[in-house]
Amino acid sequence: MISAADVESAARRLENIAVQTPLIESLELNEHVGGRVLIKAECLQRTGSFKIRGAYNLMSRLSDKQKKQGVVAWSSGNHAQGVASAGKLLGIQTAIVMPEDAPRAKLENTRRLGGEVITYDRRSGDREAIARQLAA
Repeated sequence: MISAADVESAARRLENIAVQTPLIESLELNEHVGGRVLIKAECLQRTGSFKIRGAYNLMSRLSDKQKKQGVVAWSSGNHAQGVASAGKLLGIQTAIVMPEDAPRAKLENTRRLGGEVITYDRRSGDREAIARQLAA
């Protein structure tokens, strides 16, 4: 179970990494649900989503041996960019298995962020098997 101390530790690790994105109140949603709704604008994060938070938090805690081995992940886009960005910031090589028909911008951004992109055909390939083989 995740404790308050775990959350506080993660917040400290991400303090100078994650962009402090704004909370935006939605008057329309407030009216619809009969309460106050705040939306966290994580689309303004450095990779366009919240995924860098989890990737960096995990990867920053890897041992030196694990960091030298690199990180293998699979994703259709947002997680790929989060892992690649965290790897670049931490000096960890990353290999991300992505479907060949993933949005071009996500493939290119993952590469631009330093991730090695391995594509596969999602109709006939098994991304988990490919990732396991890369990690072996």
